[in-house]
Amino acid sequence: MLAIMRVLLVVFASLSGYFIGAQVDNAYNIFGDHKIIKANLSYLGVVSGFIIAILTIFFEKRARKTPLRIVIGGAFGLIIGLIVANLLTYPLVLNILKDPYVELVAYLLINSVFGYMGLNIGMKKGDEFKSRHLSVLFDGAKNRDSGAKILDTSVIIDGRIADICESGFLEGNIIIPQFVLGELQHIADSSDPVKRTRGKRGLDILQRMQKEVNCNVSITDQDFQNLKEVDAKLIALARALNAKVVTNDSNLNKIAGLQGVSVLNINQLAAAMRPAILPGEVMNILVFREGKEQGQGIGYLDDGTMVVIDNARRHMGKNVDVAVTSVLQTSNGRMIFSKLKEELRTELSLSSH
Repeated sequence: MLAIMRVLLVVFASLSGYFIGAQVDNAYNIFGDHKIIKANLSYLGVVSGFIIAILTIFFEKRARKTPLRIVIGGAFGLIIGLIVANLLTYPLVLNILKDPYVELVAYLLINSVFGYMGLNIGMKKGDEFKSRHLSVLFDGAKNRDSGAKILDTSVIIDGRIADICESGFLEGNIIIPQFVLGELQHIADSSDPVKRTRGKRGLDILQRMQKEVNCNVSITDQDFQNLKEVDAKLIALARALNAKVVTNDSNLNKIAGLQGVSVLNINQLAAAMRPAILPGEVMNILVFREGKEQGQGIGYLDDGTMVVIDNARRHMGKNVDVAVTSVLQTSNGRMIFSKLKEELRTELSLSSH
């Protein structure tokens, strides 16, 4: 859609230039008394309209990456520059120049020079507002959260983000940067079968989120060519859009936090959603394998938490009732220590006697 609009802009600008040039040419032919061969301004208008459209598209791309204060400063500078240019050209054209073509050239030249000077000075002065109290006028929305969420490569491959979106707990626009898609494609095309599987899984997750999951997913082509690392680009994009980064990469979490970018860590969410386990609580656990200590058995909760069970080795492959004795929280997660319910009941009975 954006490409079609740009093509239409070029066509309409070129046609407008043609008709304006034709009107100017006819006016000069009617009111002018020169007998020299005059250039056909219609074709000059087409070229001028085409150039103006291309310059407009170029400045539009640049403006999207430019802070608001600089854009507004440049707009004010351009307006003032054009006003000054017209004040200067009016008496010059009215009293001095008599040739209509010379008048047109002088008018365009003076407006171009003063317009450029005003634009350049306005952008520079607009940037100076950053360090002054007036920056509130331009950067007032900078610290306001737009509600958008930017997904990084790791959280897409992880896949849990699709379930979170489907549950309705993640609000706002879900943004997928083009450079993240490129990294996913690179992983999916890897010669390493493990990486290739991970990359394909990530692409499948995105396809599911776009078609099946009820969430607003959009892809942006905004990039930062001066940055090479994908993590650095994610942080820069989040700052530009006042958005949050969704990840399960602890390093990205730390770096983004240092630069003032909000991060939603899926692993932290999963840890927060684990049910509280208290000493004395009874659970039914499948003894999956033997532990390191003699007689120990190892089982797992549904969320992957390891449960160490004393004297449960003989129950390998069976479900047993266990009573929690203690819970250990480590940097890698939780570990639950327990005893067989029957043995704990026997110990309590003996101790009471």
